Amino acid sequence: MATVELTQDNFNEVVGTDGLILVDFWAEWCGPCKMFGPVFEKSSEQHTDITFGKVDTEAQVELAQAFDIRSIPTLMAVRDGVVLYSQPGALPAANLEDLIGQLRAVDMEEVRAQIAAHEAEHGAEPHTH
Repeated sequence: MATVELTQDNFNEVVGTDGLILVDFWAEWCGPCKMFGPVFEKSSEQHTDITFGKVDTEAQVELAQAFDIRSIPTLMAVRDGVVLYSQPGALPAANLEDLIGQLRAVDMEEVRAQIAAHEAEHGAEPHTH
């Protein structure tokens, strides 16, 4: 599956769906972004069950600010509407594959239980996606 260009208009629609979504925050002028781009693209072809999205931080400043992106590239992983991973840096292909394996193995019922417990303890309203 080819990568999806994410914008302010389609971000919530794409990232708010069930399943695993990987988001690459990048910019044209960024050298490490250019190195990571082909790795991200190749992985998208190998993992057709995962949505791979790209956010051009120059064109989508609001999205970059909303997710507090301070360094690029930054890779964010969202599964079933929950952000599980967000780290700056260009991952080598082997590390990206390892991360995907770890993300697939996450017990989302356990994650949701932890979120609910945290929100109950801190008086926050539960988030629904």
